[in-house]
Amino acid sequence: MKRTNIVPFSILVASPFLIAIVSLISVVYGTKDISALTVWQSITAFDVHNVDHQIVRTGRIPRIVAVLLVGSFLAVAGAIMQGITRNYLASPSLMGVNDGSAFVITLAIVFFPGLQNYQMILLSMLGSALGAGIVFGFGSLIRNGLSPVRLAIIGTVIGTFLSSIATAIAMYFQVSQTVSAWYNTKVHVVNPDMLMLSIPFGIVGLALALLSSRAITITSLGEDIAIGLGQKTKTVKIISMLAVVCLTGTAVALVGKIGFVGLVIPHITRFFVGEDYRFIIPCAAVIGAFFLVFCDLLSRYVNFPFETPIGVITAIIGVPFFLYLIRKHGGEKHA
Repeated sequence: MKRTNIVPFSILVASPFLIAIVSLISVVYGTKDISALTVWQSITAFDVHNVDHQIVRTGRIPRIVAVLLVGSFLAVAGAIMQGITRNYLASPSLMGVNDGSAFVITLAIVFFPGLQNYQMILLSMLGSALGAGIVFGFGSLIRNGLSPVRLAIIGTVIGTFLSSIATAIAMYFQVSQTVSAWYNTKVHVVNPDMLMLSIPFGIVGLALALLSSRAITITSLGEDIAIGLGQKTKTVKIISMLAVVCLTGTAVALVGKIGFVGLVIPHITRFFVGEDYRFIIPCAAVIGAFFLVFCDLLSRYVNFPFETPIGVITAIIGVPFFLYLIRKHGGEKHA
């Protein structure tokens, strides 16, 4: 019991310091190195004619904030999905949630150009729900389709299908370059207005996640046990999926698709804090934020001075982890 209480507290206390250090390094170093003093001056005494100040204020700070938010959002969304489905492979990137968002955004760019930022976020959320609905719908129609490995395969197939349709539509209407940003991530060109608008949507998603954390813990024990304890499982799943849709839709609308964060971070978090989602959700949020900022920093130096897409870095880490989970658990459900 002591470990359960002390470890989450230690993570929540230590993570902000680690995040601050990595974030500062990320702001200071890049294609052009900028001193920490200049970074501070760009915040406290911004000079519109100073190129370094412009780089920090309009480029690097929005990028870091966006990466922090997206890392938190995707990690929490993945933790919720794994809890309510009892599926250790559940994550936004493997269950069609990310692909559904990007698909609907593609349709919006083609058929409804000029939409406002909040409308793009709402449509991205709609796409998240659509992608998850299709994947779990197909899974329920196939024998043992809801088992972890089969559901991951279905999610990958559906995601690939949606991506292919979106690519074909984008090419036909000659908007491929615009759409590619959402499929290859665009952390280097974060829209400050979209960033500010994403914060309240993300807060709503995180609030829903925290409010339902105790219920998710009970649900993760199994359907029969949860019902026996008086749990309204359908209500819990609806609220939880609303949180997932809100968090994932906001993340994709902000920077595009980033895979494996929602798969890897919840497992790492459970290793440290146990199975109580009252601890898992806040800890996953801070660990996810640190993880993605660290990946973003690595992406700048893997092929310096050229940037490697952050999704490549998360995939390098996530794919071996994915294979490890399959080898370790096989087709069994997460307990």
